[in-house]
Amino acid sequence: MKASLLVIHGPNLNLLGSREPEIYGTSTLPLINEQISKRASQLGLDVHCVQTNHEGKIVDLLQKAEHDCKAVILNPAAYTHTSIAIRDAIAAISIPVIEIHLSQISKREPFRHTSLTAPVCTGMISGFGAHGYLLAVEAAALLIK
Repeated sequence: MKASLLVIHGPNLNLLGSREPEIYGTSTLPLINEQISKRASQLGLDVHCVQTNHEGKIVDLLQKAEHDCKAVILNPAAYTHTSIAIRDAIAAISIPVIEIHLSQISKREPFRHTSLTAPVCTGMISGFGAHGYLLAVEAAALLIK
């Protein structure tokens, strides 16, 4: 049985490809998910990708992941800077959580410089665009094995 990996894309990531391409690039979410699935398969991982604009849904997914998955890749998007609920859900589970951001948040607006979620994540990948997801898949594979 393959190890399983959950990828959670947070709010507004369904708009990738058209939303501020100068910041987030031109890759669409379906294309990114396809690349994630291909790389995960190469590494012997089953992967499930989900996108939601709802904070509570992310909390529910994280809580369920502990029982269903070996690791989580999470792009909390704007909730990175505001959600104590998501931070607490990450802290409450025992599997690795890798935080991912397409842009380099420390080079953005000052309100984006602080991640409430990063301190309770296993690690963070930021600023590599869509390729950051593939780096996160490789990191998750290392953590799982």
